[in-house]
Amino acid sequence: MAYVAVSGGKEAIEASIKLLDYYRSGTEKDLTLEAIENKMSLLVDRVMSEAGLYSKSYAALALKQCEGCIEEAVFLLRAYRSTLTRKYYSEVVNTDNMRIVRRISSAFKDIRGGQILGATYDYTHRLLNFELEKESAGELYRSAEKERDEQVPEKVNFCSRVSDEMKNEGLIDSYPSDNGTLFDVTQNLLEFPADRSARLQTLSRADTGFISGLAYSALRGYGMVHPTVGELRTGYVELCVPYLFDDTQSIYVGEILITEVETFTEADDKDKLKLAVGYGAVFGRNENKAIAMAIIDRELELEGPYPTQNEEFVLMHGDSLEMNGFISHLKLPHYVTFQSKLDAVRKTRGGNA
Repeated sequence: MAYVAVSGGKEAIEASIKLLDYYRSGTEKDLTLEAIENKMSLLVDRVMSEAGLYSKSYAALALKQCEGCIEEAVFLLRAYRSTLTRKYYSEVVNTDNMRIVRRISSAFKDIRGGQILGATYDYTHRLLNFELEKESAGELYRSAEKERDEQVPEKVNFCSRVSDEMKNEGLIDSYPSDNGTLFDVTQNLLEFPADRSARLQTLSRADTGFISGLAYSALRGYGMVHPTVGELRTGYVELCVPYLFDDTQSIYVGEILITEVETFTEADDKDKLKLAVGYGAVFGRNENKAIAMAIIDRELELEGPYPTQNEEFVLMHGDSLEMNGFISHLKLPHYVTFQSKLDAVRKTRGGNA
């Protein structure tokens, strides 16, 4: 659907598209893809997560193409993703072997492996730093690289999950292992009730603002009580694919950065005397979305009366592409339907006169 009825027709549309270059130009200074990828990494991570494609360079390209509009960048990346051939399914990633860069727990002061604060804006003063106007990018980069090299550990220590220790004590239940074929939301139509693997995939690709808003509503009384972040970890995990000629062996193909969260809350069955767990995992550094995802994951298990506990409502309306696309379609011509509504109002007003 397009504005074929506007004055000027095709020529007007082409001129409108060309005008985008004017707004995108802005200045003679170039904004390189390398700069977007490395200096706007949180923005890039969000686009990758909602697009369901882990490629920092392509996410940076999409952001440059659409003036930094997240929704449009997700659209571009999803569209490109649909053209790619899927040659392999990676093996299940064991996040116990995550090369951690940040790990905290709000539930326990002391955890096995220790709290690793890492990089976070949680403790900054939230004041504009006008010194950045005079900052030298080259000097900052060299200083950061030197400090990083001085702090590289001799040995990487892997940390078990906090929830594993609680499972050993019988304080929380484990989800039954599923060695079968997982549901793929990118190649199959979502059906209800949804498989939990489909639910988690959909939440991971959902719009960050939508998921965060739903989670906030649950915390404010339209859902369960206040959960506790049992563990939040950010780090690199290895991706492996089965060896073509021997299924018992695997081939390492690379690593990706993810954020993983487990939240603890009271179980719906008070007689069990156990805690319930919510789970969230997203591409890159996107802690709020991962926490919100874990909250909604637990809410959907309850199947209660609140919007956050309605599986169809949550999963069908949080997709960034479909949500923004449907809202955007309201800008397209609706002349016939609106004239029909207008005529009905006029006839009603005329009959009441």
